[in-house]
Amino acid sequence: MIKNLFNNIFSLFSTDLAMDLGTANSLVYITEKGIILNEPSVVAVNIDDSTIEAVGLEAKKMYGRTHDRVNTIRPMKDGVIADFDITNRMIQYFIKKVLSQHRFFKPRMVVGVPTCITQVEKKAVIDASLMAGIREVHLVEEPMAAAIGVGIPVHRPEGNMVIDIGGGTSDVAVISLSAIAYGESVRVAGDEIDESIVRYMRLQHHLNIGVFEGERVKKEIGSAFPQAGSMTTEVRGLNVKTGVPMSITIGDDEIREALKEPLTNITTVIMRALEKIPPELSADIHSNGIYLTGGGALIRGLDKMIEEKTTLKVFIPEAPLLSIVKGAGAVLDDFQNMKKVCIN
Repeated sequence: MIKNLFNNIFSLFSTDLAMDLGTANSLVYITEKGIILNEPSVVAVNIDDSTIEAVGLEAKKMYGRTHDRVNTIRPMKDGVIADFDITNRMIQYFIKKVLSQHRFFKPRMVVGVPTCITQVEKKAVIDASLMAGIREVHLVEEPMAAAIGVGIPVHRPEGNMVIDIGGGTSDVAVISLSAIAYGESVRVAGDEIDESIVRYMRLQHHLNIGVFEGERVKKEIGSAFPQAGSMTTEVRGLNVKTGVPMSITIGDDEIREALKEPLTNITTVIMRALEKIPPELSADIHSNGIYLTGGGALIRGLDKMIEEKTTLKVFIPEAPLLSIVKGAGAVLDDFQNMKKVCIN
């Protein structure tokens, strides 16, 4: 009771926030303001004195274009912290960017993390957040946050399946009674899909391209299922035979071939989940369908590919990239009633 009283007092003088600390992008939500930050999880560091040159969008623009004394880092890998110090400083930067310097108390934060995250990885997220100036950190699994974010009534005794395809991980979860009844996380997601395009261009066209060029190609013409009309884009890189910059025009059929392996790996995890869950939950999912969230949901035809494989209806929310941070924000806004969905 006393703890709740102090938390209520703190809430009057602090600005609490929710964060989707993603491998590709970090998003921040603030109560009564909504989502106020959406930037790449990239940091540019001067290797001589370890000072931060840029964070977020500005750092991403520098990726692969800096001199040898500046290193551009993506401190999150496969959905978890790969570089603790840089992640801590990135969180600090984002928090300072969105919060007033004159707040009375340190904020409380709800953070989305992948399903099946280890205790060591949980501790790393909590410690990095506390060191960045957060007073209290609560973790919620990303598919749970995504489910809340798209409006699924997670508290009901009813099974709902959510597939969240982020930058580092693809999380498959069946949710019922405010808990994950079955969950699996596979480290095949947006980054691996981008890398598959990079590999394809190198092997099939002798063109060496950067990972962000692969990402651009995926967004422009990537598809999992044949589309109504053909699409093409110009791909720029370095000819591996001559060492000379060059560009070629490539069609969506080739990129679809490049994406086949990682997307097949993701659908395999989905099928495994459907095979393992109890019959009662299976019946619920048959009625309710599957919800597809995260950046991967934007790959053209992926919903149709999953529907064909599972024979279940697949739903994509209006803004699938925002589902996790919206859900984490909903937990923050109604914390006393929603805190049971947190895993720490």
